[in-house]
Amino acid sequence: MKRQITFLSLLLTALMLPHLAQAEIYKMVDSEGRVTYSNVKIKGAKKLQLEPADTNFGTDSGSEKKRTSSTRTATPESFPKVDAGTQNQRDGKRKEILQGELDAEKKALDDAKKAYAEGESNPEVYQQKNANGTSKTFRNVAKFDEKMKGLQADVDAHQRNIELLQKEINATN
Repeated sequence: MKRQITFLSLLLTALMLPHLAQAEIYKMVDSEGRVTYSNVKIKGAKKLQLEPADTNFGTDSGSEKKRTSSTRTATPESFPKVDAGTQNQRDGKRKEILQGELDAEKKALDDAKKAYAEGESNPEVYQQKNANGTSKTFRNVAKFDEKMKGLQADVDAHQRNIELLQKEINATN
C-alpha cells in the first residue's frame, strides 16, 4: 500500500512539474533607466511574451525543417553584382595577400624552431651556496619544462597557421 501511495505521489508530482515551471516574466524600467526583471508583478511593469525555450539541445527532431538550398532566401534584385573580371582581380589580390601571410608564417615557424632548439640546449639551472663557501649547481626541471612547453606551443601554432593558410590558398584555385 505504501508503494502505491509513493508511486501515485511521484506520478502526480511529475505531471505537475511542467505547469509549475512555467512562469510569467515582468520587465520594469525605473526613472533612472535601470531595468528590472521579475517573476512577481511590480507596479508599472509590463508582462513579457516569451516563446518557450527550445529543449532539443541540438538534436534533430522530425518536426524541424532542415535548412536546404531551397529554403534559403533569394538574393534581392537590387543587390550589387560583380562581373567576372573584377571578381578574378579580387581573388588574385586575395591570393597574393594569403601568400604573403604564408611566407611570413613560415619565417616565424623557422624562428620558433630555432628558439625551441636554443631553449632545449640551455637548461634552467640555479646555484646554491654551501656553508663552507662552495656552490653547487642544480637543474630547475619544472621551470625548464614550462619554458619548453611554451616554446612548443609557439611552434605548433605556427604549423597550424601554415596548414590553414595553405588550405585557404588551395581553395582559391
